[in-house]
Amino acid sequence: MVHYVYVVECSDGSLYTGYTTDVGRRIDDHNAGDGAKYTAGRRPVALRYVEYHDSRSAAQRREYRIKNRSREGKERLLPDDPDRVGVDLS
Repeated sequence: MVHYVYVVECSDGSLYTGYTTDVGRRIDDHNAGDGAKYTAGRRPVALRYVEYHDSRSAAQRREYRIKNRSREGKERLLPDDPDRVGVDLS
């Protein structure tokens, strides 16, 4: 099973980082108001970055590290074009 860490941009411009095993479903959840409490009032969200991991523990460790970055640190992960999604395949 593949585990993902993702960053979405909320309608207010803020960034939210999360973990999932199904990115499409999770983005749909966020946009339906059923995702995280943080994103529920900041819809719609747009996927901006995703990473693939072989284990849940690796993905959740990475999620924690990204969440603890400054906004500038998170922005360094994002592509310059807001219509693109950054991907880390390592």
